[in-house]
Amino acid sequence: MVITAAHIQPIVALVAGILILLMPRFLNFVIALYLIFVGLQGLGVLKMLHL
Repeated sequence: MVITAAHIQPIVALVAGILILLMPRFLNFVIALYLIFVGLQGLGVLKMLHL
């Protein structure tokens, strides 16, 4: 399976959801990282870095 930009957001959401279930005290940290990642992806910064 080839992971493309369309696969990144659902994978990050899944990992964030699992972390929230396992460690609810880190909810703010996980949400902040997710929002930063999605924001960078939306701005196209990750495409510029070839990630």
